[in-house]
Amino acid sequence: MDRRSFIKLTAVTGTTATLASCSSAPENQLIRFVPDEDLTPGIAEMKPGVCPLCDAGCGTTVRVMQGDVETARNGQAGVVTMSLAKKLEGNATHPVNQGTLCPRGQAAIQITYHPDRITQPLKRRGARGSGDFQPITWDAAIAELAGHLDALSASGAQAALAAWTRPGASARQDLTAVFLERFGAPAPTSYEVFSDDVLRRANLMSFGHEQVPTLDLSASRYLISFGADFLGTWNSPVAQAAAYGRMRQGHAGVRGAFVQVESRMSLTGASADEWVAIRPGTEGVLALGLAHVILSNKLRPADGAARAGALIDGWSGGLAAYTPEAVEKQTGVSAARINRLGRELAEQRPALAIIGGAPLAQTNGLFQALAVNTLNALLGSVEAPGGVAFMPQTTATNARPARPLRTVAADILAANPSPVQVLLVDGVNPVFTTPAGWRVKDAVLKVPYVVSFGSFIDDTSVLADLILPDHSFLEAWTDARPESGAGIALTTVAGPAMKPLHQTRSTPDVLLDVARKLKKPFKPELPWQTFDQMLQAALGDDNWATATKQGWVALKTETKKSEVRTQKYDAVKAADAQFDGDPAQYPFYFLPYASQAFLDGSLAHLPWLQEMPDPITTAMWSSWVEINPQTAARLGIADGDVVDIASGHGTVRTAALLSPGIAPDTLAMPAGQGHETFTRYASGRGANPVKVLAPSLEPTTGTLAWAATRVKISRVGGPDGHLVLFAGSLRDEPVAGRG
Repeated sequence: MDRRSFIKLTAVTGTTATLASCSSAPENQLIRFVPDEDLTPGIAEMKPGVCPLCDAGCGTTVRVMQGDVETARNGQAGVVTMSLAKKLEGNATHPVNQGTLCPRGQAAIQITYHPDRITQPLKRRGARGSGDFQPITWDAAIAELAGHLDALSASGAQAALAAWTRPGASARQDLTAVFLERFGAPAPTSYEVFSDDVLRRANLMSFGHEQVPTLDLSASRYLISFGADFLGTWNSPVAQAAAYGRMRQGHAGVRGAFVQVESRMSLTGASADEWVAIRPGTEGVLALGLAHVILSNKLRPADGAARAGALIDGWSGGLAAYTPEAVEKQTGVSAARINRLGRELAEQRPALAIIGGAPLAQTNGLFQALAVNTLNALLGSVEAPGGVAFMPQTTATNARPARPLRTVAADILAANPSPVQVLLVDGVNPVFTTPAGWRVKDAVLKVPYVVSFGSFIDDTSVLADLILPDHSFLEAWTDARPESGAGIALTTVAGPAMKPLHQTRSTPDVLLDVARKLKKPFKPELPWQTFDQMLQAALGDDNWATATKQGWVALKTETKKSEVRTQKYDAVKAADAQFDGDPAQYPFYFLPYASQAFLDGSLAHLPWLQEMPDPITTAMWSSWVEINPQTAARLGIADGDVVDIASGHGTVRTAALLSPGIAPDTLAMPAGQGHETFTRYASGRGANPVKVLAPSLEPTTGTLAWAATRVKISRVGGPDGHLVLFAGSLRDEPVAGRG
């Protein structure tokens, strides 16, 4: 679907009962509404914006021009001429993305013009999960939510209010947290399946910074990455891709070397000079093996690793247990290669080691991250040119600790009545992104009253009692505080680029409105009437003027290098990764991974991204499992065959895709597809690999160990046409078999 065709589509074909009832009767014909703004035909205006699709906090430039768009006013479908966002590009002045934007950011414009966008408040009419909603007014919707909260206050049950939100730092998140605290409820619970919390914990222990690092790739001469898809989906990929380009081409006569260590070739791995296959869960062992080579050959002093080295058991003894020969037995990487890579790291400086993705998603993820941190410290690559640094942050408030999602769900299921009586869901779809063993859907169904602020009916919001649809990011004040990607503390902030198309409202403004309507006022009351007032108060007048003009503003920070956390930790012993499943019954490591198009599945409703070929496989509009050709031949599986992937926790059916870039004992599958409910473009399409995952945890942080499940594979039949490749689909044989 091209841009012109898509922008002509609107919510007139959407989900509300009122609009669905439109017919060819004269009273239901599209009418032209009178514009409510002064327009200048043919003149484009460029406005700052904020990309909302991940936590990188990239700034955008929004091209706005006059155009016609279908909309609905008071239940009547029609057409209006108005200023419309036509194109998104990167903000050239923004310190993180520096004028560039990833394909996902380009596709974000489809959120605003999506034909299945919710256009007004909806109240559940049918059974939970039926998708049967009826439109109601905003006055009625806000009164209903305020009434449920008043009932909690009247019974002294304020703690029975809960909120589930997306992670990331922003004023929107701050407002949700303040709303809950003033009401007397627990702190909001944030969740994402591909979490970096293990890395944050390791960085706190090694370097005193509980955050994801910023990579100075442009100044590095040698880079080794342990599983981090930093050019595709990990951390701040736009900023990292730009810096990587400078590393490879920005220095005359010098081309930085790059080695990628992983068990399935990622987009980043495909760009490497050298791709090293490794046994899952042993990346930390390899990192210490490289450190052993450096220490035993006296290429760097052991005390250079300082605090990070002291965390590794055996460091003072020169890592005697990590000889190249011993490491080869554990990792599958040859001793000769380990010797060579260790010497190259020490000799071609500045050198940089990074870790992300699957190595952190093992039961021994913390050990793995600490091992790579120690290698970086040994190389002198922490807070140094060509190494890792930590983006300054504004002084944080003392945030209340939040309970993990799995714990909240378990408590709901265990108690009668539910300890959560009212649940607010904002920006997350945990019914889709959590393993079946957590039983999140059952927990949501047990909560008496669920409110969603989503713009689309998805796997979680379909279970809601009330949906209060948010403005799109192009229609509202939006902000983000990036954690990584620049050398200064900053806030990305932008006002509406266009007026709202539909009868939606900004979620922060809805919370402020609800707070004012409660019978028991907050003490102290929230001091802002609107969300933009909150933003302005937080930034101050001078910063506000700068931010609204350029889309971001640098912030002063009171945090200095000398003020990092200095708590001492005990040395960590090497730990073997534990995998759920008997190897005799489940012989393959299972590696779900963030989709290049959909990340964790939150973007699967955008057709441009469904239509974007995967850069490694060229697959589109479908899901698949990657299998090594030698393994496939042994099992009698051909390209495109329909297969079942089964663990001890579930089974998914998908198409086999043969790939030489995957270890013979590993199966890999992109996340993102497999939604039961998520607009016409994603519903019922493909399979969700998260649903076969064991509910295993990294024990220190309690995050999901999503790479710690073993599976088996069995052929169901030949290609059925559901695997769509860029050059066409595989549909040669029926599912029943080859005959």
